[in-house]
Amino acid sequence: MAHRTPPLAVEELHALVASGEIDTVVLAFPDMQGRLQGKRFAARFFLDEVLEHGTEGCNYLLAVDAEMNTVDGYAMSSWDRGYGDFAMRPDPATLRRIPWHPGTALLVADLAWDDGTPVTPAPRQILRRQLDRLAEHGWTAQAGTELEFILFKDTYEQAWDAAYRGLTPANQYNTDYSVLGTGRVEPLLRRIRNEMAGAGLTVESAKGECNPGQQEIVFRYDEALTTCDQHAIYKTGAKEIAAQEGMSLTFMAKYDEREGNSCHIHLSLADADGGNAMAGPDGAADGMSEVMRHFLAGQLAALRDFSLLYAPHINSYKRFQPGSFAPTAVAWGHDNRTCALRVVGHGRSLRFENRLPGGDVNPYLAVAGLVAAGLYGVEHRLDLPEPCTGNAYTADYAHVPTTLREAAELWERSEIARAAFGDEVVAHYRNMARVELDAFDAAVTDWELRRSFERM
Repeated sequence: MAHRTPPLAVEELHALVASGEIDTVVLAFPDMQGRLQGKRFAARFFLDEVLEHGTEGCNYLLAVDAEMNTVDGYAMSSWDRGYGDFAMRPDPATLRRIPWHPGTALLVADLAWDDGTPVTPAPRQILRRQLDRLAEHGWTAQAGTELEFILFKDTYEQAWDAAYRGLTPANQYNTDYSVLGTGRVEPLLRRIRNEMAGAGLTVESAKGECNPGQQEIVFRYDEALTTCDQHAIYKTGAKEIAAQEGMSLTFMAKYDEREGNSCHIHLSLADADGGNAMAGPDGAADGMSEVMRHFLAGQLAALRDFSLLYAPHINSYKRFQPGSFAPTAVAWGHDNRTCALRVVGHGRSLRFENRLPGGDVNPYLAVAGLVAAGLYGVEHRLDLPEPCTGNAYTADYAHVPTTLREAAELWERSEIARAAFGDEVVAHYRNMARVELDAFDAAVTDWELRRSFERM
């Protein structure tokens, strides 16, 4: 992969620390849920000790549930193995200032064992492996993620105390594309946009969405690993900025019975000369190259098997409802939002969009899935079926999985997944799903109480 100029150079960090302008450095890595986990360092200590040698973190950080409970079933980390450490190695290409925290810089880390070998189930390593496979073909993945969130006037602490019920959305009605509606929350949106720009992200736009309080801020596409790092930083930063403003926001896939939070992922391939490998020659059918047709066919072939990577939580599957703008059909079409896969753009901008992921997605795993699926199609020269030109919700297509249980079983049995990711990764994320399902199966929900307390 080509060398990238980081948003903040190491030499600049030395100068900023010497002048006292930077006093804190955050070193963090994405966990299984795509959340940033790590440490805050005194900046001088970081430069003297950590930048070159790294630091350590407990390896249970890739073997706990979303509540940070220790759970069984993970080969790499357990009570029997003593819950030791892995190394957190700073990636200097990710160095940046974090404007919403004064005097602070941040780097993303890669994880390794004591002998220097990568931690295979780490999300960033999973993506790196697939990008290395792509590079063997002479291609680089360009990706963009489109995250939606719902904004509330309540603080996170108030939301917790209210059990996340009865919260006040920042807008009371559908403000999709409404300049008036977004104007009401522009002070917060402006702060998020400007401070993400200060962190080295290229902001494109912000707009309202359908659910009351729902917003979308979009950033320019970039090389896949960079996009995923920026995605993780943005999610963390947006929550922190909202909290500083006395508000809260959620990226969960389905907060209520209305429209959920999506995270459509766009992907294209750059060839060695920087051209779009997905664009066909002038006059090509559909404007697509043979590479793109095989790559897109691979998406269809692996979509159900890889749904665990795109929709990793129980709540994720609540989005997949007919007429919801979230897909239910394993289908592709040209600029057709009823399909799971939507082809958009022309020439250099030609790309496809996977519409399965919600705002809760781990971007590293999802993009790794897109690359692996595409390579499966290319390496097996799969034929692309005809596009869907109508309503995919009502057409006769295979259905995306409707539950996490179904998706986990498809993932576990998938020969495509095992060939692309290896048995260790398949087992690790199958166990993640098992842990979530066991926890949910043991829980008593509000729905059950309302339905059964008096009347059953």
